[in-house]
Amino acid sequence: MTRFLFASALAASLLAGCASTPGDDDAGARRAQQQAEQKEYSGVVEIVREVEMDSERSGVAPMAGAVLGGTVGGSVGSGRGSAVGAVVGTVAGEAAAQAGTRPALEITVRLDEGRVIAVTQPAGKDSFKPGERVRVVSDGRTARVAR
Repeated sequence: MTRFLFASALAASLLAGCASTPGDDDAGARRAQQQAEQKEYSGVVEIVREVEMDSERSGVAPMAGAVLGGTVGGSVGSGRGSAVGAVVGTVAGEAAAQAGTRPALEITVRLDEGRVIAVTQPAGKDSFKPGERVRVVSDGRTARVAR
């Protein structure tokens, strides 16, 4: 029983580490942007669409599922079910990790230089409207739309 409580507490703490609060992604992006040179382009929003963006996967959900499944399985059938429980828990944890999406915006911008680009970014406090002047900030690999 003590093993079960310990494993349950461990699994709960691992799953709690998966949770993120609104704005966490923004803070990480700001830190990374401070280290790399950024280019800025001006333009006008043409289209804004609401889309879903895959959540970042950390590998913690399958691991937590394996721990919890092994513990629960171990308490059934005199401990013989732990291997089966770990496998089932891993599969369930992986499925949960793959199913995670978050709201995002696909923003199509006509740059002043004439090119048209589409940027997908997590939906935040900012909403953009067609015809609005914006800046596109890019490090050459990633981009984001800002006012």
